[in-house]
Amino acid sequence: MDRLILLIAQGLGTGRSPVAPGTVGTLLGLPLFILLLLPGSFAFFVGSLVALSVASVWFCGRAETILGLRDPGSVVIDEIVAVPLCFAGWVSSLYFANGSMPEWTYFFSETIWHWSVVIVLLFRLFDIAKPWPIGPSQAFPGGWGVTIDDLLAALYVNIVMLFFLA
Repeated sequence: MDRLILLIAQGLGTGRSPVAPGTVGTLLGLPLFILLLLPGSFAFFVGSLVALSVASVWFCGRAETILGLRDPGSVVIDEIVAVPLCFAGWVSSLYFANGSMPEWTYFFSETIWHWSVVIVLLFRLFDIAKPWPIGPSQAFPGGWGVTIDDLLAALYVNIVMLFFLA
C-alpha cells in the first residue's frame, strides 16, 4: 500500500525527476485539467477541485510519514492538483458568460494556448518565490503544509489572470 501511495504522491514518478521535479510534476497537472473538463459539468469541475485538494493533503501527509521527511521534494501531487485550480477563474468566467463549460481544446487552441502557458509559468513563479502568505503557510502540519502553498499559488494565478482575461 505504501508503494501505491508514493506512486500517486510522487505524480506517477514525475516527482523523482533529477531536475526540477516540481516543474515536471506540474506538467502532469495539464492532463488532469483536461480530464476535469471532459464531462462538461461545472459542478463536476468544482467538486473535483475540492475533492482533489483534500486528497492531496492526505497523500502528502502519508508520503511525509512513509519517507520520514518534511515536504519531500519528490512529492508533487500538490503541484499536479493545483494546476487545474489555476484555470478555475478562467473556466468560471467562460461558464457564466456562455452558460456552458468550455471544451478543453479551447485552452490549447491556436489563438489561446499562450495564455495557458502563462498560467503554468505564473504558477511555478508563485510556487517557487512563495510571496506572503504562501511561504508561511508551509508551517501548517502534515499534508496541509505541503498542499496549501500550492493552492495559494493557484489563487494568486487566478487574481493576476483576472486582469488579462477579463
